[in-house]
Amino acid sequence: MKVKVLTRNPNEYLRETKRDIHKVPRNYDPALHPFEAAREYTRALNAVKLDRIFAKPFIGNLEGHKDGVSAVCKHPTRLSVLLSGSFDGELKVWNLPDRTFERSFLAHDGILRGITFVPSAEHFITIGDDKTIKTWKAEKPSVGEEEEPVNTIISKSQLIGISHHRKDPIFATCGETCQLWEETRNEPIRTFKWGVDSLHDVKYNPVETNLLAACSSDRSIILYDARETGPLRKVVMKLQTNKLSWNPMEAITFTCANEDYNLYTYDIRRLKTPVNVHMDHVAAVTDIDYAPTGREFVSGSYDKSIRIYEINKGHSREVYHTKRMQRLTSVAWSLDNKYIISGSDEMNLRVWKARASEKLGVLRPREKAALNYCDALKEKFAAHPQVRRIARHRQVPKHIYNAQAEMRTIREKSKRKEANRRYHSKKGAVPFVSEREKHVVRQDE
Repeated sequence: MKVKVLTRNPNEYLRETKRDIHKVPRNYDPALHPFEAAREYTRALNAVKLDRIFAKPFIGNLEGHKDGVSAVCKHPTRLSVLLSGSFDGELKVWNLPDRTFERSFLAHDGILRGITFVPSAEHFITIGDDKTIKTWKAEKPSVGEEEEPVNTIISKSQLIGISHHRKDPIFATCGETCQLWEETRNEPIRTFKWGVDSLHDVKYNPVETNLLAACSSDRSIILYDARETGPLRKVVMKLQTNKLSWNPMEAITFTCANEDYNLYTYDIRRLKTPVNVHMDHVAAVTDIDYAPTGREFVSGSYDKSIRIYEINKGHSREVYHTKRMQRLTSVAWSLDNKYIISGSDEMNLRVWKARASEKLGVLRPREKAALNYCDALKEKFAAHPQVRRIARHRQVPKHIYNAQAEMRTIREKSKRKEANRRYHSKKGAVPFVSEREKHVVRQDE
């Protein structure tokens, strides 16, 4: 015998609290809601306006350095730990939730150039202008014990950048040449050279772990394979590249920060032209770091601003600045994808939200559902002029605003000049060169 029973889910009609509003049952038949699109547009407009109202990205600053911040390093497993080095050689280990430093000691004579953790996170390695590579314990020394390095290697040449292999006890340094070192040996196990003056940044690929890339002072970006005896290939650009960062989710993609105010995303399979050119900075870009998702990256510049880019977009989705922040020297994106840390030459580290209007802390289920609904509406009406205008609007300092206007004038002038030359020349005499191609000089194999 079959028995049919009418059931009702209590979640559909019960209130979460006694003070909550009563839930009203809704019929989603589109024929009964002829003005649904108009109502949703109004909600999308309100949602994007509230985003701008609650956009307060600055969380706090970490002060204590006596000189400008030269390097920042994230802990590979603990979100609350951050390392920073300064131009006077001092190193500080920060407790981010408390905004205090747990350790502070003089690591090098002169500028501290780079910091990197070993994969086990038991030690970290620093390099400085005193031509030394020092290995330090990650744990704080016991009471009465002095801060002493576990190992010290004296290099024959100047050191500027360092990067550690993701799994093996091998790290790479750059300076006059690119060198590979083992943690247990005091001599480099391999040296790469390709007729350049000096290298000022080197990065291991986090996915394809034998691959590494370096930026050189002759305006080139060089790719190396640790299994090969020499460099693989290089691409020469019109101006010098300051830093580069590999995409943590794609082995073939890296983005570099250039002196010509732009960032360039490359595919290593085709270095002749960049995949994308990211604009908006109005001074040399000094540092870059990818989000752990691989879909966004953050950059710091000499124009005293931080910008966040989506990997497939040419313009930034967000710009952060404060009155006291000076030229940026280093940026880092936290491993939980929620925060950005920036270091600048006025001796402060700053912590920012990765999404300016995001609410920090625990969200109730209904609150989370409402935010997801608003995000869906903003995506649906993103192309509408009003919604797009409000979403894009940012207040920037006067020096950035004026520089942007000047650069816009220069760009329009050069486009007009090229169009006139093409119009008054023989057909094909003035070839069309895209924005992506015009910044690359050549590619060497």
